[in-house]
Amino acid sequence: MFRFGCQTYSWQMSLQKYRGRIDHISTVVAEAGFSGLEPEVVMLGDFATAERLREALKPSGLQLAALTLVEDWAEEHETPAERASADAAIALTRRFDGALLALCQMPGEDRRDLRQRQSRLLSCVGEIAQRADDAGVKTTFHPNSPDGSLFRTGDDYELLLTGLPPSVGFTPDLGHIARGGMDPLSVVKQYRERVNHVHGKDMDSTGRWVLIGTGVVPVVEVAELLARTGYEGWLVLEDESAMAEQDPDAVAVTLGRYMDAVLRPVQQLTARGRPGPTQDPVGVLPHDGTGGAR
Repeated sequence: MFRFGCQTYSWQMSLQKYRGRIDHISTVVAEAGFSGLEPEVVMLGDFATAERLREALKPSGLQLAALTLVEDWAEEHETPAERASADAAIALTRRFDGALLALCQMPGEDRRDLRQRQSRLLSCVGEIAQRADDAGVKTTFHPNSPDGSLFRTGDDYELLLTGLPPSVGFTPDLGHIARGGMDPLSVVKQYRERVNHVHGKDMDSTGRWVLIGTGVVPVVEVAELLARTGYEGWLVLEDESAMAEQDPDAVAVTLGRYMDAVLRPVQQLTARGRPGPTQDPVGVLPHDGTGGAR
């Protein structure tokens, strides 16, 4: 049975205000009903040691679902600074049983010299994965979808999943997949055996990020697939909507309500039965000007 976590990106959209406030974020996430937290390294601040991070998570009973490391990886091998950052992330992640190290490239400004840049990224990720393996840390790669992303189309994903070391799992971000012009459900089906972590967020038909459940991304359908295929990792919800930038705490509460009303029934799904939750139960999701919740 999969578990539910929350990503810190909603707070990262107001980085100067929330960097280093993992204790506050953990309290909000736990009160919203999640059992795991996935922070990005940039958000840790003084909580970048295992002792401090554990202090933030323990009072709320949260687990560290994953730690996300974002770098450029634009050279054939890691730069000294990138290697030091990766080694610190590996050392921190290994202190938390079952936590993943999620790797994500910082999008560039364009896709020029695409194959060369993709090859360099895969080389760097391979180096990190080998050191993580040696330390007993499992890794996963998270593609994204801005115009300068190196892995954002179906062809890119095929190259990525062929080129990554077998030990590196795949984190499908349902929103980024949709923004890249693909069907999230089809992509997760195609690479299901490689999936060891999942991000769920939503967008509207124009590609604008919106509250989960109010857009066009088939979050429920993917959750059903995960449940039916025995997925036991994390389904991590995140939000990059304008509302998240204004009030990430309130958005986390809304995500928790959606999780409880819509996704928890799906979590119990087996091949024998389908509980049939609605995408937007009454009172769970506010309207945000996108034409209403569907």
